[in-house]
Amino acid sequence: MSQRYVRPDWFTKNVFNPGVRLLTGLGVSVWGSRVLAVRGRKSGQWRTTAVNLLDFEGQRFLVAPRGVTDWVRNMRASGGGELRLGPRHETIRVVELADTEKPALLRHYLRRWKWESGQFFEGVGADAPDSEIARIAPNHPVFRIV
Repeated sequence: MSQRYVRPDWFTKNVFNPGVRLLTGLGVSVWGSRVLAVRGRKSGQWRTTAVNLLDFEGQRFLVAPRGVTDWVRNMRASGGGELRLGPRHETIRVVELADTEKPALLRHYLRRWKWESGQFFEGVGADAPDSEIARIAPNHPVFRIV
């Protein structure tokens, strides 16, 4: 299992993500954004981060473009959390996808959000051959909301 993680730069950490989290917290979804709340795997305290909720083939998914982030580790430990948009809080349970299940979904994700997070996919875009998307799949955890 890959442990790849792309650490956010200063602008992303201090301006972009807090801005998206603020808007989402106020109930304004930016291209499907939600605030994901997951209990910390060690502390048990709620941890929040802005995520892009992906609808694909009638199901909903969370993709980790930066790799094995803290929210991914916490989600693996807890198996669920909450999706928040303004005052609405939805309790979710998730199942992590196997690498072989990811390529079509990652292609869809890249079509939708390449402008925002495409730089984290190692130069692979939505129009890349299946073999290239399959190559990077282990570096990007994906969770199906059940």
